[in-house]
Order: sequence, then structure tokens, then C-alpha cells
Amino acid sequence: MTFVPKYTISNHLLSNIARIHTLAAQLNSRRFPHVVLLEFERTARAVSAYASTSIEGNPLPLTEVKRILKHQPDHIRGSETEVLNYNRALEMFNAYLEKHGGSLTIDLILRIQKLVTDKLLPASQSGHLREVPVVVNDPRSGQVVYLPPDAKDVPSLIDDLSAYIASHQSEVDPLILAGIFHKQFVLTHPFIDGNGRTTRLSTKILLAGMGSNTFNLFSFENYYNQNVTKYFQTVGEVGDYYDKAGSTDFTEWLEYFTEGIIDELLRVEKLLPQALTPETTLQPYHQIILEIIREKGFVTDKDYATRTERARATRTLDFQKVIDLGFIERRGQKRGSYYVVAETKNKAA
Repeated sequence: MTFVPKYTISNHLLSNIARIHTLAAQLNSRRFPHVVLLEFERTARAVSAYASTSIEGNPLPLTEVKRILKHQPDHIRGSETEVLNYNRALEMFNAYLEKHGGSLTIDLILRIQKLVTDKLLPASQSGHLREVPVVVNDPRSGQVVYLPPDAKDVPSLIDDLSAYIASHQSEVDPLILAGIFHKQFVLTHPFIDGNGRTTRLSTKILLAGMGSNTFNLFSFENYYNQNVTKYFQTVGEVGDYYDKAGSTDFTEWLEYFTEGIIDELLRVEKLLPQALTPETTLQPYHQIILEIIREKGFVTDKDYATRTERARATRTLDFQKVIDLGFIERRGQKRGSYYVVAETKNKAA
């Protein structure tokens, strides 16, 4: 059976897509210090690991998740393993994007599921499509609400979905493709466990295919976790897969899906300017370095020493701090060295 999704490009959906492209382009066109971007990526991974596992019922609060990711305890429970696994998958995801871009393959999907279920499932169920029937229960009542397709049909359904995504990349907006993939993958339910986490990570890879580094900095899982009931109601279906196949309308989900991306991009947009200005990242003595550069066009250690009582070794650390944040760069060698505004900052200005 060839997969052909049913959806309408409503005015609401069209407006959401236009806004996302504008927000992503604005964020992606700016230049930020590498050290700050790394910190935002680390924070985004923590929020994603917390939110995506919380959606599936993990009880750990965000503060505890951050502690676990920072200290990597030796003796861990299942809930902690879920968080660590998701974070490792995100790290792998970022490394993968640097080499391969936003392409998504069956092998990569299996690798993601294996990572998120490591030490949580038997080896025969981790990194492999399911071979047995599964049901989806209402998390509140525990009653069966959805019957996914038979295990024998899962490989062909995943192949059909992958083929659709690959063959429509030049004619369908990547946001729509990512949203279609997300819902159809959930409905196919190809694994014994880890379907939701695998879906959300795979969707992130498709989003990154838009060519924007912005998607490394945000956590759309956080939006879903704010209202888990609505997420499940919108992404899922009620009944038997075979009764719904071919008639499922993706429009409402696509509107909700794009709303979540807008919400998270706006959050990132508000945070980045606060964290990336000299006034909020540098101490007053660091500001002196930038003041001298504004006055002269450059600054030397001797210039800095005339304006501050800090020791030579400390001044060296001060210069390095401002370099690490990406605001200045060093020119010249040894005693003839001096510092100017970093080229990336000039471009941003």
C-alpha cells in the first residue's frame, strides 16, 4: 500500500509555516559566540531529555534531570537511564547532522530507538522493529484506545513513509514533511517500546534539514509536555489502524505541530539576546577592554594595565574570557600582540 497522506494547507497552517521560516531565518542569520551556543545546546538537550521522557511518564523533575546529566551517577534507576539515553541520542544527533545533514534513514531510526531503550529492553527488542502485536492505552484510564498495524506490515509501512518523505522533499515544505512523518510514525508504532522518543528525535533530524542551526537550540518536546493530553489526542487516533488508513486527516495535527515550533522559537529568541550581549556576559573589568577598542580600534595589555589594577596573569585570563565569548580576537605575536573586535561580531553588527 502506497502512503498518501490527507491534509489541507489551511490559512492557519500557511500562516504558521511563514512565521516559522521568518523566525528561523532571523535567528540563523545572527552570529553568536561559540561558547554561548554550546551552553544553549547543552541546556536544550537537558530540557528535551526531561520533556520527552516526562511525556512517557518519567517522574523526574527538570532540576533532577540537570543534576543527573551533569554528574552522571554510577548507580542509576530506570527513570535515570531513560534520561541519560535520550541525552546521548541527542548528542549523537548533533554529531550526525554535522556529517550528514538532515537526511533520515531506516538504519538511523533503528539506531535512535536502540539508544533510547538501551538497558531498558531485551537486546532482541532494542534496535529492531517489533514482531508481535501491541496496543495503545489511554494513560488516564488504562483502557485500549488504539490498535496499531500488524507486525508483519510494519516494515513495508515504514518503507512507504520513508519513500514518501524522500520523494517529496523538493515539492513539499520540510515543516509539513516533518509533521507528517511524526504522526504517521506514531500511528505505525513500529517498536515494542520507545516509539514516542524515537519519533521526536527523528522529527528533529528532519527539521534540521531546513538548514538552520537554530533547531539545535530549542526543544519542541517541551511544548508537548506542557499539555500531554492534547499532544496524545492530536498526534494519535482512536480505533483500529486499518479502519483509519487512508482517511486520517493530518491537518489539525500539522497546525498543532507548527504552533509548537513557533512557541519554542519565540522562547529561544527571547533568551538569546539577553545572554549574548557584552553587558550580560562580561564583568565591568572586561568592559574596559571593549571600551578601549571602541576608542582606539584595538587594545594591548599595556593599554588595559593603565585602566585597571589587575595583575598581569589575571589580565591574561580576562583577555581569554572575552576571546572565548567571541567578542574579540588576538592579532600579532608575543610582545607585539594586540586585540581587535572579532570578525563574527563585526558581521553581526
